[in-house]
Amino acid sequence: MVEGSMTQGAGQEPVVRTATLRDFRVPPYAQTPVPPQAQGAPPSSVPHPGNAVVGDGQPEGYTPTERDLPVIRRGDTVQVQTVAEPRPASDDGRGPLFVVGDVHGYLDELLAALGEQGLIDADGNWAAGNARLWFLGDFTDRGPDGIGVIDLVMRLSAEAAAAGGYCKALMGNHELLLIGAKRFADTPVNSGAGTATFQAAWLLNGGQKTDMERLQDVHLQWMSRLDAVIEEDGHLLMHSDTTAYLDYGSTIEDVNDTITAILTRNDADECWDLFRKLTKRFAFRDEGGSQAVRELLTTYGGQRVVHGHSPIPYLLGEVGTEEGEDGAGPVINGPHVYADGLAIAMDGGVTMAGKLLVVQLPLHD
Repeated sequence: MVEGSMTQGAGQEPVVRTATLRDFRVPPYAQTPVPPQAQGAPPSSVPHPGNAVVGDGQPEGYTPTERDLPVIRRGDTVQVQTVAEPRPASDDGRGPLFVVGDVHGYLDELLAALGEQGLIDADGNWAAGNARLWFLGDFTDRGPDGIGVIDLVMRLSAEAAAAGGYCKALMGNHELLLIGAKRFADTPVNSGAGTATFQAAWLLNGGQKTDMERLQDVHLQWMSRLDAVIEEDGHLLMHSDTTAYLDYGSTIEDVNDTITAILTRNDADECWDLFRKLTKRFAFRDEGGSQAVRELLTTYGGQRVVHGHSPIPYLLGEVGTEEGEDGAGPVINGPHVYADGLAIAMDGGVTMAGKLLVVQLPLHD
């Protein structure tokens, strides 16, 4: 695996299909409506998602959601390749380790990606024996069948355990958002920039009404008990590319226990603050990014951070313009290794015509 690089597409034979900006635009059902007063406004003046009463600006520390992520610069093509890995068992007899990036309700794409790796059979049943599979969070919202994705992961967890392996999942910010929308609905919370509600934020960030209609207590209980951080074979797995996890404990156990306790207390403001912090992104991308990763690794252990949350097209992009359709966007075929090789990004951008990534670890530069 090599770090993504930017090369001009002109005069070069593409390795794979070159996407255009149209390919990476969010589908209609996933688009975030912009309030009338924000139409044509610069990004800094666009109101915080979920705000019923708009303040003078975005709350401190808030990281943009899909709506105002930077645009890939036209004319750039990014090729990110995956190096095929053998599947040896670990020294202690455990099976190979796999991770799955953000799914966001794309059940058919998930089934196809799991099948390509031999983790499930043609009927969608666990077929990987003692393999270990970790989902990095964000099962719902934006895509058509988030509850179907959760049901699949829950079923595969039982089937993998029976076969001597396991299928587990981490807490993503969209799990927090869905839990909050169900529990607190339109209850006002203090967002730091006016009044917000989980319900409004959920809808503005791709919440699907069919998911809410099918959401059951068993789904809520399962989501609310998910860990936020875990270490496997030297890989520190987490959903968000942020150092905000450090606010919740100095050990992995502390972080997971603290977040579970917050959800158990069921306080709307406290849950909103947790959601807001785990929505932050890009901590590892720019100058100082490798130091941010090292801080997490020093605190929690591991040699590399593996995360989802921020789509690889945006980790590789630069702020630009969407005017015109002749430019090339990034083509995502595998994870993005960056921050001096210390971070692996796993969100291939399935919500923007990208790729739902299921990858075996470790990766090699």
